[in-house]
Amino acid sequence: VLQALGLSLGTASIATVVSLVLGIPLALVLARSADWPAVPRRLLRALVTVPLVLPPVVGGVALLLLLGRRGLIGQFLPFQIPFSTSAVVIAQVFVAMPFLVLAVEGAVRASDRRFETAAATLGATRWTILRRVTLPLVAPGVSAGALLCFTRALGEFGATITFAGSFPGVTQTLPIATYLELQRDPDAAIALSLTLMVVSVAVLVTLRDRWVPGLTS
Repeated sequence: VLQALGLSLGTASIATVVSLVLGIPLALVLARSADWPAVPRRLLRALVTVPLVLPPVVGGVALLLLLGRRGLIGQFLPFQIPFSTSAVVIAQVFVAMPFLVLAVEGAVRASDRRFETAAATLGATRWTILRRVTLPLVAPGVSAGALLCFTRALGEFGATITFAGSFPGVTQTLPIATYLELQRDPDAAIALSLTLMVVSVAVLVTLRDRWVPGLTS
């Protein structure tokens, strides 16, 4: 159980970092895409939000078809991704990153763009505006999105067990260990479930009064 807990915390942390690196630029693009043609804008938003409505097991199957040994991309890779710790991280990023993107996008839409305009008129470059103006303005949204992303990654089950399997110490995360214990020792499964529930409630309490306008829009 401690092994599964350590694996879950480690992979969820890595998945959160990856989601921050990929999700913040994506959120900025979505928030500033009002001038885009309707079709590309809707297609991009659909790609971002589809993991929220897709059954996790179906997401795991999609990852297998894409990155499996005979997948569309996986067949060209010199290494195998499925059923490895990397597969756990990829599955967690797939299901958790939309929460971060939506949180940051809501914060960007709610921010006052006059500060960015003022910085631009003073000669600041786009990178300087992003680093010194935009990101500090949306920092609460980034924090909220990162916490939601981490919690969702920590509790991910369906896509993980489909794409990564259940190998102790390699891919067996805490939710998978809980499922397996339910068949052997229900009391242990209840204890593990309570652990995950406590973590989730702690995150919600931390986010109290920090929700950004438009987070759930």
